[in-house]
Amino acid sequence: MKTYAIVPSIKGEDIRVCRKKTGLTQAEFARLVNVSKKTIERWESGTSPVSGPIVMLVKILNEYPQIPEDYSIPEKEYPMRLWYMYRNEICTVIDVEEPTRKLKVYNYTNYPLMRAFGKIEKPTFEQYEQFLESRCFPRTRDKMKLILRDQYLRIRR
Repeated sequence: MKTYAIVPSIKGEDIRVCRKKTGLTQAEFARLVNVSKKTIERWESGTSPVSGPIVMLVKILNEYPQIPEDYSIPEKEYPMRLWYMYRNEICTVIDVEEPTRKLKVYNYTNYPLMRAFGKIEKPTFEQYEQFLESRCFPRTRDKMKLILRDQYLRIRR
């Protein structure tokens, strides 16, 4: 049986120090570690040891305090936002402004096969259009807006 260099529990002060090191508020830290803000408040102000997955998370965040920034999703910059996912994992977020042909791409995985544009970090608008065509509707599907509208109206009935 393997043994790990992780203590079984930590103090609330350890959590507070880690949170401050990452530059997050209690509410932001709560969203990051998937607990309520009240839980963070209770942990930080309590005297009882805290155990569970938070112990490993705090260890990782203390060693890599940039992780929250690496995984934060920025404010939407352009009118349209596309989420490219694999199962329930967010792989790429694409902000698009079609009239000016601008786009911003944010990758949240290191695996090129799971990214919307593979190894391409800064795709062109033409590459974005190719991406859409390869995954959505080919140009040969004429009058797609009419087909989608008819389907929408059928669903509403």
